[in-house]
Amino acid sequence: MSNHVSRSARSDARDNRHRILTAARDVFGEEGLSAPVRQVARRAEVGPATLYRHFPTKRELIEEAFAEQRRACHAAVRDALADVDPWRGFRGLVERICELHAHSRGFADAFMTTYPEAMDFAADRERALRAVEELARRAQRAGRLRPGFVVDDLVLMLMAHRGLQDTPGAARVAASRRFAAYVIEAFHAAPEARASAPLPPAPRLRFTPSPSPSPDMR
Repeated sequence: MSNHVSRSARSDARDNRHRILTAARDVFGEEGLSAPVRQVARRAEVGPATLYRHFPTKRELIEEAFAEQRRACHAAVRDALADVDPWRGFRGLVERICELHAHSRGFADAFMTTYPEAMDFAADRERALRAVEELARRAQRAGRLRPGFVVDDLVLMLMAHRGLQDTPGAARVAASRRFAAYVIEAFHAAPEARASAPLPPAPRLRFTPSPSPSPDMR
């Protein structure tokens, strides 16, 4: 009987952990890392004590919630550096970073900013930027990347890309792809070659007013 109870408790714990991580990806993905942990607990339908039993700190929750995105970012860097065509590697890395950011506001926050709860993501950012620098040197030597490009240009592009976070999900991903295509085209060294790759389709976007604050938030 005790073994059955123990197995049941372990199963419940696994289910709770899974629900918490799913909720964290959704909440942080939609609202960014500033979303409170209690909101994650509510979305997961568990008590705060249960959440903190699995993840004693917000940092641990963030790291586990975005582990898959971090692995994808590492793979993007590795694949780009391994590409024998430096321009293709550079272009692919920019596209994949933009796609990861478009799918999750929380991951974009962690990658682009210095949240105390997400310090390990700073290493991911530096790794990606070092890869961009190396790819840029190779692509410039090959005459494919415009000579004036510096890695700060990519940082500027990603800062502008964050402006897409207020766009609804499906449109945000489509807009991100088009934005990345325009930026890559601008980075290309040969203007006459820019029209060779068609741009992704443009999403239908509308400006929407910011919601009025509720009385208790004023």
